[in-house]
Amino acid sequence: MRPKIYLFGDSITESSFTYGGWGASLAHHFSRTVDVVLRGYSGYNTRWAVKVMERVLPAANAVAVFFGANDACLPDRCGAFQHVPLHEYKHNLHSINRWPNTLVLLITPPPIDEEARLKYVFTILASLIHPYVENPTGLPERTNEAAGAYAKACIEVAGECGLPVVDLWTKMQQLADWKTAYLSDGLHLNETGNRFVFEEVVMKLKTEGLSLENLPVDLPMISEIDPNDPLKAFEG
Repeated sequence: MRPKIYLFGDSITESSFTYGGWGASLAHHFSRTVDVVLRGYSGYNTRWAVKVMERVLPAANAVAVFFGANDACLPDRCGAFQHVPLHEYKHNLHSINRWPNTLVLLITPPPIDEEARLKYVFTILASLIHPYVENPTGLPERTNEAAGAYAKACIEVAGECGLPVVDLWTKMQQLADWKTAYLSDGLHLNETGNRFVFEEVVMKLKTEGLSLENLPVDLPMISEIDPNDPLKAFEG
């Protein structure tokens, strides 16, 4: 059986198997060596993730845990029902790290373009029957400062548990025009952002020993099959 990598996260993970998505790119990268399994749940936070993880995460070789963007919704704005206090967020990440023989990779929430988020709330969500619809403050439901606090907490948990971590919040902002370069609506990734996440995840997995160089293919390559005796390659 091939090794399995589970991608466990919110909408940024759920949408990662779309065309050009970081999850789809990861599946393509590891084709014939690792099965990449999607477990993305739009809108979820770590509180809800802890409740469902026993049902959705069997034993795996690696799990990429990508939560925090929804936890970081502010408690006094229109995304309050998704908010998880910072101390609980850290506790939940500790709880998700429950497999002693599994490589757990933490991914911080990305930075937030507040102006783009406010535009999204008014122009997209206002037309839907959705809890976001009431926004009396006229303010975005997330801020980049809050996302940064949750990113820092995620990194702290990684240090406390000895886990690898991808710090998207910091690394994305190293590019001057990160808001338009990486994000589609102030939060979710565009094609370039997906490529960025894919490359960061692959690089981090490689440092942990999970790379194409270390993984055998599960069946013979066509170059290993003798055209004069093809079935010989499948013996033994």
